[in-house]
Amino acid sequence: MSVEPAPTTEARPPSPRLGLLPMIIFGSRWLQLPLYLGLIVAQCVYIALFLKELWHLSWHALDLTEQQIMMSVLALIDVVMISNLLVMVIVGGYETFVSRLDLQGHPDEPEWLGHVNASVLKIKLAMAIIGISSIALLRTFIEAGNLGSNRAGFTETGVMWQVLIHITFIVSALGIAYVDKLSDSGMRNKHAE
Repeated sequence: MSVEPAPTTEARPPSPRLGLLPMIIFGSRWLQLPLYLGLIVAQCVYIALFLKELWHLSWHALDLTEQQIMMSVLALIDVVMISNLLVMVIVGGYETFVSRLDLQGHPDEPEWLGHVNASVLKIKLAMAIIGISSIALLRTFIEAGNLGSNRAGFTETGVMWQVLIHITFIVSALGIAYVDKLSDSGMRNKHAE
C-alpha cells in the first residue's frame, strides 16, 4: 500500500496588519464589484442582441440583398467586438483593481491576463474601441449610397464627423501607447542607475 505525498502549497507570507483607515481605503476596492457584476448583466444583454440579429439574418437570408446580409454580418461582428471589450474590462479590471483571480495554470486562462496592468489594459481597450469604431465606419461607408436621404448619420457632415471621431480614437491610442513607452523606458533607466 503506497502512501501519496501530501500536496505542497506555496506558503504565503503573513499579511501585514493594517490600521483602520488604511483597511477601509484598501477595502474600498470591493465597491467596484457591483460594477463588474453589472457589466456581466450587460454581456447577457449583448448575447440576447446577438441571437436576435442572428435569428433575423437566418430567417430572412433568402429575402435579403447582398448588401443587407453584409450589414447584418457587420452588426454581428460589432456585437462580438463590444462583447470582447466587456470581457477585457470585466476580467482585466477586476484582476487589476479588485482582487487576483488566481487562474495560473488553468487551461482557459487568457494569455494576456498574466501581464495585465492598468497601462496594458488601457492600450487593449483603446485598440478594441478602434476596432468597434472601424466596424461602425465600415457600415457607414457601405450605406454611403443613402447620403441623399435624411437618415441621421448618413449626411455628408455625419460621415465626416464619424471619420474625425475615428481618427481621434486612433490618435488617442497612439498617444496612450507613446506615453506608456516613455514611462516604461523611464522606469528601466531608473532601475539601471
